[in-house]
Amino acid sequence: MPEISRFFGIIIRMYFDDHDPPHFHAIYGNDEAQLTINPIRIMNGDLPRRALSLVLE
Repeated sequence: MPEISRFFGIIIRMYFDDHDPPHFHAIYGNDEAQLTINPIRIMNGDLPRRALSLVLE
């Protein structure tokens, strides 16, 4: 899976031909969440509160 960004220990990845709705994966340590792009919200999984707030910025 291509890595889009890496910041503060958070890795953002996105498949170019993945299932709908359009989304990306945010990984922080052992935690992972899939977030939809529009509107941006957690679709699956979970992240610590601080990591999630950084991803949502």
